[in-house]
Amino acid sequence: MTLPNDVNQSISIAVIEILKSRFDKFPSDYTTNRNAPFHEAFLSAFRDKMAVSKTDPTLLVSLSSWLHGLNTTLGQSFFERVANILCGGEKKEWTSKKDGNLQISHKQKEIINTICTELSNSSCVPCKNREEKLINEASSGELVNALDFSADVLFVDEDETINAIELKSVKPNSGELRGEKQKILEGRTALNHLYKGKRVNFFIGFPFDPTVTEEEDACSYNKNRFLSKIIGGDKFFDSDEILIASELWDYLSGQPNTMQSIIELINNIATTEFERKFEQLYRYEFPSFDAKMHLLEEWKLYDELKIQKNNAKLRKKCANIRREMNYLDQGCFDSKGKYKTERVKTLLARIGE
Repeated sequence: MTLPNDVNQSISIAVIEILKSRFDKFPSDYTTNRNAPFHEAFLSAFRDKMAVSKTDPTLLVSLSSWLHGLNTTLGQSFFERVANILCGGEKKEWTSKKDGNLQISHKQKEIINTICTELSNSSCVPCKNREEKLINEASSGELVNALDFSADVLFVDEDETINAIELKSVKPNSGELRGEKQKILEGRTALNHLYKGKRVNFFIGFPFDPTVTEEEDACSYNKNRFLSKIIGGDKFFDSDEILIASELWDYLSGQPNTMQSIIELINNIATTEFERKFEQLYRYEFPSFDAKMHLLEEWKLYDELKIQKNNAKLRKKCANIRREMNYLDQGCFDSKGKYKTERVKTLLARIGE
């Protein structure tokens, strides 16, 4: 199954915006690493090894900083954005500073603390069903605030199951997982109190499996191997609490092969021709009308495709409205790579009149 056009378009826009941003920040002057003198000093020891591969230490520092920025953008923006596009979900926070803490019973909080302590000292192994049973049996009594927690993705299934997912780096910090386990247990328990009578799932999601080898499909995963490679991974988490790689993306979309579709979409846009093609879209200067339509189709910008197909009709409708006539002569992205949502919505509304 292929992803719906509106989903493909939304993901494409996210890809284009990130690529444009990263192109703008790509290092052009490798001699201005004023913020990395320590890196350059340490790298001096490796100059002979770098000479073999003709690697410039100054260039390496610049590129590593740029790559760190890309990693941060993917981890803090792109994965979360695409995840919510796929399922129609949203990010939600229940903290003392945001929407207020949710509540669980005092007994449940004690049981969760006991579970986490027992997992820490290895006196028991993680078991989602056993832990849920213990916690659910203690739902009565005095209520107290749950820990601050958030869900990067919150959505409701067709059967009205509440799904919360916390997206994490594939290389979490050492010692981080005990806190994540407690947050997942308290978060799931608090959501059960909030959505009484509904089934609640709370997962940790990892966008890909870094333990996959060259012989394996890049979208595949080995959950047990992955958890065993993370310090405390298999100590704190049942595999049923984890969604990873294609399992995660298929769960979000409800369709198979979603991760493959996302990567294919990225590969389709992220070529050495990206800057030239983006410039055409920004300036709306194409060698021909067919070339324009081909690029819009290629980059899955279906709303803009519809606008261009109805260009003559729109020019008549917008003839006496300066703002909308200006919209027609503009590209669908600004110079920073941001998609002009208001422009597109306005023109699409005109078509439908």
